[in-house]
Formats: sequence, C-alpha cells, structure tokens
Amino acid sequence: MTNKVAQTQTAIHELIAQRWSPRAFDSSAPIPKESLTALLEAARWAPSCFGDEPWRFIVCNKFDDETSWGNALGTLAEKNQFWARNAPLLIIAVADSQFMKNGNPNRWGQYDTGAAAENLCLQATAVGLAAHQMGGFDVGKARDAFNIPDRYTPMAVIAVGKPASIETLDPIFRDSEAAERSRAPLGERFFHGQWGKSIET
Repeated sequence: MTNKVAQTQTAIHELIAQRWSPRAFDSSAPIPKESLTALLEAARWAPSCFGDEPWRFIVCNKFDDETSWGNALGTLAEKNQFWARNAPLLIIAVADSQFMKNGNPNRWGQYDTGAAAENLCLQATAVGLAAHQMGGFDVGKARDAFNIPDRYTPMAVIAVGKPASIETLDPIFRDSEAAERSRAPLGERFFHGQWGKSIET
C-alpha cells in the first residue's frame, strides 16, 4: 500500500493523518467479520441531530452475497467500476430525510450520515483497511436495485478492502494513486470571526 500521510502545519492524530482514499484493493482478501462489525459500530456511534441516527448502510459483501455486491458495482460510474471491482465490500450510505420520532423534515440527515460515513472510514484505517467514498454512482439504479424508499437519499458508495500494491491498478489510475496529497491552505477555507477573513495560524 502507498503510504500518504497528510502534511499538516501542526501535528494531528495519526489516524486522521493516515486516512486517505486509495483505489488499489486486494480482491482475494475477505474482510473478517469482527472488522466489519467494528466498521458498523464506528458509524453507529456518530453524532446526530436529536440522536435520530438518520443513516442507513447497505452492506454488499462479495464473499457472502455476490449478487448484491454486483448490483452495487453496477450502480457505479464506469470509471469507478474499473477499480472498485477489486474491493470486497461495497457499502451504500443512505440518509433519511425525515425525523423518525415525528416524520418532520430533517435537514441535518445528510450531514449526520456524512459524519457516520467518516467514522466508518477512520475505523477502516485503524484496523489496516482502506476505504474510498464515491459520489460517482447512479442514484436511480441504487434505489431500484436495493428497494430504497423515496424518503431516503443514497449519498455515496464506499469501497472497503485490504489495500494492495499500486501495480495492481489499471495504468490510468497509477499517477493519481502515487500523487502527493494536498489541500487548500487553511486561510482559504477557515475564517476568523466573519466570512472571508482568513484565520491566522
């Protein structure tokens, strides 16, 4: 696996610094049940508005249900299918648009589902797995393939697996896989006291 630790102005927790989104997965390595359960527990304990837990995750495991896994793969954009086909887990993250307690609109449901998904990805890093979240998928296909009710919004498909060598990737992905990670400077996205006033660090 390519090691691409984030370069930060000051030290952050190593789990966050080490988390990134590779595309090279070992297609021959199943995910141990205990590790999968830990991923789901990490997502379960994310914060949510009023503790409503608006997230739903559809787990498609190639090693125990190849049909559902194939259905998930089929929802992906063609370019994503080229590399995601090697991930043993494809997990569809879905957000509830209503509060469970009263049926009122929940405008925080997608935000909270994102938090749960990030917890899952951090837990994957913690146990030596890789996770790559994808927005490049067909929402309509996902709804149809998995009978997702209208009130729920498919947000992402997350590929999870044991990381593999960059050499296992199709050549069209190798340059981006090896490229240095980067982010905008803090002052471009983080403001001090008002919009547009760069925070000083």
